[in-house]
Amino acid sequence: MGKIVMFRDQEQECMGRSDLDQLQLERLISTVNHAYRNVDFYRESLDAHGLKPSMIRSLDDLAQFPFTTKDDFRDNYPYGMFAVPMRDIVRIHSSSGTTGKPTVVGYTRNDLDTWSELVARLLSASGVTADDVIQIAFGYGLFTGGFGLHYGAEKVGASVIPMSSGNTQKQIMIMRDYRSTALICTPSYAMYLAEAMEHMGIKPEELYLKTGLFGAEPWTHEMRQQIERRLHIQATDNYGLSEVMGPGVAYECLEKQGMHFSEDHFLVEIIDPVTLQRLPYGELGELVITTLTKEALPVIRYRTRDMTRLLAEPCPCGRTHVRMEKPTGRSDDMLIIRGVNVFPSQIEEVLCKIEQCEPHYKLIVDRKGSLDVLEVLVEVNQQIFFDEMKKQNALIQRIAAEIRNVTGISPDVKIVEKKTLERFEGKSSRVLDRRLRS
Repeated sequence: MGKIVMFRDQEQECMGRSDLDQLQLERLISTVNHAYRNVDFYRESLDAHGLKPSMIRSLDDLAQFPFTTKDDFRDNYPYGMFAVPMRDIVRIHSSSGTTGKPTVVGYTRNDLDTWSELVARLLSASGVTADDVIQIAFGYGLFTGGFGLHYGAEKVGASVIPMSSGNTQKQIMIMRDYRSTALICTPSYAMYLAEAMEHMGIKPEELYLKTGLFGAEPWTHEMRQQIERRLHIQATDNYGLSEVMGPGVAYECLEKQGMHFSEDHFLVEIIDPVTLQRLPYGELGELVITTLTKEALPVIRYRTRDMTRLLAEPCPCGRTHVRMEKPTGRSDDMLIIRGVNVFPSQIEEVLCKIEQCEPHYKLIVDRKGSLDVLEVLVEVNQQIFFDEMKKQNALIQRIAAEIRNVTGISPDVKIVEKKTLERFEGKSSRVLDRRLRS
């Protein structure tokens, strides 16, 4: 049986390239003018570079404009990046601010309507309809994930259970008793739910789940396969970040061949994170996003720090908007160990392919003398600890060898029993870099 292809707005999602380019150019000119007139930061930044909005005559002209970074949001905390008066702001969200002041984002009524429509697109692309019961296990509050997915789900007409995060046993009880058909949370929490179900003796067949829509953190294809196998669902990825909207910026369809950007609302580029030069489609680099329809918070060339590549060829589903591969990690999360660039997702991919390993791990980077060292803690099947020491050592050596083959780094691997490592109800935190404390 072929895959079901569902569109929220087929005319927009399947727009021809020339028409899409023209729409983007018109909206880009409007956005840059709006930002220049109403945001001191953009006016001062463009003036300092000798730039004016009138200098944009083609999409390529954007490449000469300066970038926006998270630090720019922090420097203009809380409302300095807003382009409309506060009386026009109807919603405020912000990041967690764990590494400094939070980035504060605002929305007009039109912004919220746009956001809901774009989230409705991602839900429709995953096959969600008005007949579904959606359980949202993202945290509600200043984080954009909970409310962002909530209003999009209501726009589709689905029944929404605003469960929020945490309280895992109750999550599973609600999922079973309320007959939830779609689950929204982080992929790491989906794995935790699957593990908790097994501990509670609840089989996937006892649930009504069909679909999982996961985001807010990088995850590998191997983790997707584990989630689908353990929960008996179709698992799709989606992408967003609060600075440019929240969830709904890009999304997978059921082909699962990359995430479609809503290019009628966002202009995307890939740059070399070192030289800051644009890269062509197909090359790995840092994702940069410019908003095209935001009223409250227009953003020009925002450096997301997410590392990915753009795919220009049409998707089998019929959507024409450019797609991106799953991000391999973040340019600011990339570990440099003994001069080698290492992404946690590379190690996750290795571990997920080894049958005896559980998808729970911790990376500890330290410095002994002048040498960087990488320690990998990984949970393994309980049976391993009943095997003779020779078999345990063989597994450790295999894990180390495969990580070395992928990364070029020889790690110190330690296997630990199931449920030893911390579980995460929100975004996972799998790296401890002790060198930062030196």
